[in-house]
Amino acid sequence: MLRHSPAPVLEHLKAIRQHSLDLVSPLEPEDLMLQGMADASPPKWHLAHTTWFFETFLLQPNRPNWRAMPEAWAVLFNSYYEAAGPRHPRPQRGLLSRPTISEILQWRERVDQELQRWLLDGMAPEQQQLLELGLQHEQQHQELLLMDVLDGFSRNPLAPRYSPEAPTPPTQGPSARWLELKGGLISIGIKPNNPTFHFDNETPEQTVWLEPCALADRVVTNAEYDAFIADGGYRQPQLWMSEGWSLAQEHGWSAPCYWQSEGMEFSLRGLQPREGDAPVRHLSWFEADAYARWAGARLPTEAEWEQAARQFPDSADWFSSLWQWTASPYTPYRGFQPAAGEVGEYNGKFMSSQMVLRGSCFLTPTGHGRLSYRNFFGPHCRWQASGLRLAMDR
Repeated sequence: MLRHSPAPVLEHLKAIRQHSLDLVSPLEPEDLMLQGMADASPPKWHLAHTTWFFETFLLQPNRPNWRAMPEAWAVLFNSYYEAAGPRHPRPQRGLLSRPTISEILQWRERVDQELQRWLLDGMAPEQQQLLELGLQHEQQHQELLLMDVLDGFSRNPLAPRYSPEAPTPPTQGPSARWLELKGGLISIGIKPNNPTFHFDNETPEQTVWLEPCALADRVVTNAEYDAFIADGGYRQPQLWMSEGWSLAQEHGWSAPCYWQSEGMEFSLRGLQPREGDAPVRHLSWFEADAYARWAGARLPTEAEWEQAARQFPDSADWFSSLWQWTASPYTPYRGFQPAAGEVGEYNGKFMSSQMVLRGSCFLTPTGHGRLSYRNFFGPHCRWQASGLRLAMDR
């Protein structure tokens, strides 16, 4: 029986694990403990949790001679896997000064070496699939790490910057064009037996009826959103869902999350002049929905978004600008089955009270985005790199 060379998987593993370390290299030791809010996590915790995933779901069940992490660490670095045991309260992750970053990095190195040895020894296909899930999971945390650092730094009056070379989203064209979609039956999602990587929530493939519609060929810009603000968009309750209006009043929302006075915007590069043709970002679903209504349009459904991206792949930037809010609630596709075992808690348990975002963003690791990807956040969340693309009925 022919064995495939483990070299590509080894290089894939090394590259992704190293990228996490590269992301924290601009940070100071004090920054590694930063947790600005309950929804965010410190960079040190991200490094530890992604390592916990590989140890808990791959090494401990399959490598009999593996020397497990200290038992208490399993509690500290479990995120939400109830079947894997108790968890430290999420809002208190910033209090975990121990274990030290040195101990966590040594643990990461030990886990990486064992995974590499296992690949060279011959890892079974089903275990390689779980390894790939862990690597994709780490790429999600790489994006979240940067979003969480931005949130934490934004709360510091000194307005520190993460890096002067931090990524920024591409600017948009001067005016949006409409990409026309015909009505009819279409397919979205991925067949469960598709060999390319996908999360369980992207399956099974669905047949969906579309009415004729059109989607903008770009996301909404700062200048366009500024016009919404100038026209009293945050003062017109008729534009808003009731819950969103209450949140806006309670928290004093009057602009996107990181906009500041005098045309400035806080970013990973620090405080920067706000560019009119840059995509407006860090919007909640409620803000995106209110803007779309003000503009005489609406948010696309995720089926419309996927069909437009499939039909017009080169006519718009679908993947490198921002995660784009859709009008679709995050619910299971018909026939959805969560992944087997403890990792089945990965996506399915969150299919309530969330909205779908499609595409990817300028912080997404290369190769992580794809047409069928279903990201999801609560409609109130606005610290993530989210924006909007308009849609319209025809």
